[in-house]
Amino acid sequence: MRTRRERNPATQMVIGLVVIGFGMLFLLDNLGWLDLDLTVHILPTVLIAAGILKVLQTRTQSGIITGGALIAVGSVVMLKEMGLIYIGWNTLWPLLLIGAGVAVVFKSNANRKQSEQAAFDPLAKAESESLLNYTAIMGGFKQRITTQDFRGGEITAIMGGCDLDLRQSSTVGDAVLNVFVMCGGITIKVPIDWTVVFDGMPIMGGFEEKTVPPTGAGSGKRLIVRGYIIMGGMEVRN
Repeated sequence: MRTRRERNPATQMVIGLVVIGFGMLFLLDNLGWLDLDLTVHILPTVLIAAGILKVLQTRTQSGIITGGALIAVGSVVMLKEMGLIYIGWNTLWPLLLIGAGVAVVFKSNANRKQSEQAAFDPLAKAESESLLNYTAIMGGFKQRITTQDFRGGEITAIMGGCDLDLRQSSTVGDAVLNVFVMCGGITIKVPIDWTVVFDGMPIMGGFEEKTVPPTGAGSGKRLIVRGYIIMGGMEVRN
């Protein structure tokens, strides 16, 4: 059985500090000591906090880029609304589009190299199905995985969706899937002999499991879902 990777204590500390910070801000606002503006304070802070969580959670280069982009966008919006930098929305939106385009080009180039490697190396193709790395930003994808050695991976959905079908797959022991959902949704279908363990944290979001519990002692096959669901949803079913 594979060794389970424990959750990063630094990530849990960041979550706790962010929650405490929001609580203090809302308390001071309700007491009349602060006059919070949703655009200036709350939305950019949410983007920055989400970006930090993504960077701490991810184990891939694309995940670091995604988290860094969230931090950058939140920081620019906050500085703009506070009057510390002077940039109009007519300039900011094209810059954001350019950044999104660079991310898409980077992702497509990585996928192309992976496809070319898989075409000549069957082991590389099997590895790409065993360890997933999917990102959906303002879009969605639907994928069926049939590997018999599924080991997990990473899925990111930001204002987008993912539909993953694992019903024809199998695993040996534990498979760990790291998820990051922000204003999006993920649906995962698993075989009936798998046990699903959710070890994540919904933040103004939700996780719903609709699987049928394995009969008897079970097969020992477990899908461990870790990560964060921020203002989004996730469903796992058979």
